[in-house]
Amino acid sequence: MTVMHVKSAIIGAVLSIGILLSPMTAHADIYLWVDNDGVLHFTNRPTSSDFQVYMRERPSAIRKKVHHSTYDDYIKEASSQYGVSFPLLKAMIRAESAFNARAVSKKGAMGLMQIMPFNLKRLEIDDAFNPRQNIMGGTRYFKTLLERFQGQVSLALAAYNAGPTKVDYYQNIPPFAETEDYVRKVLKYYYAYKNS
Repeated sequence: MTVMHVKSAIIGAVLSIGILLSPMTAHADIYLWVDNDGVLHFTNRPTSSDFQVYMRERPSAIRKKVHHSTYDDYIKEASSQYGVSFPLLKAMIRAESAFNARAVSKKGAMGLMQIMPFNLKRLEIDDAFNPRQNIMGGTRYFKTLLERFQGQVSLALAAYNAGPTKVDYYQNIPPFAETEDYVRKVLKYYYAYKNS
């Protein structure tokens, strides 16, 4: 066995142990490719068919499923107080957090309506994970966006996702896949709730 192969075997063993013993917060299949020099390459996003499954995703703990009507009373309260459609608010919450009051995005947005930390004080939210506070604060913010964009729901939704300055700049839904997908998803849920 060459020095390179021994080194690769040691690195592989260390990585394997590290992967097995480390607490995983995000789960994904791990793929392995051994190149012509015997160097091991690990990834969760294979770029060619040379990669083979090395370790399957661990099944995550089953999270208690929240019923879609769990927060209806808070949504109704926010809808009534701020004059924003109940089905629209519910659709936003479904798209933002799938009704998970403890949700945190990669960017740090928190709770049911995915409020960014720097907006908490301005929206009078003491606890971003408190469902009522989050819904009331998120609705208050969304109402300002509806007013800013003269009731154009798709632009207000785009601003909620990408920021109002981006919508101002493009004078339309910004051409970002995430924002376009978000607006489509919310409107799809909105019409489903509205017609149910």
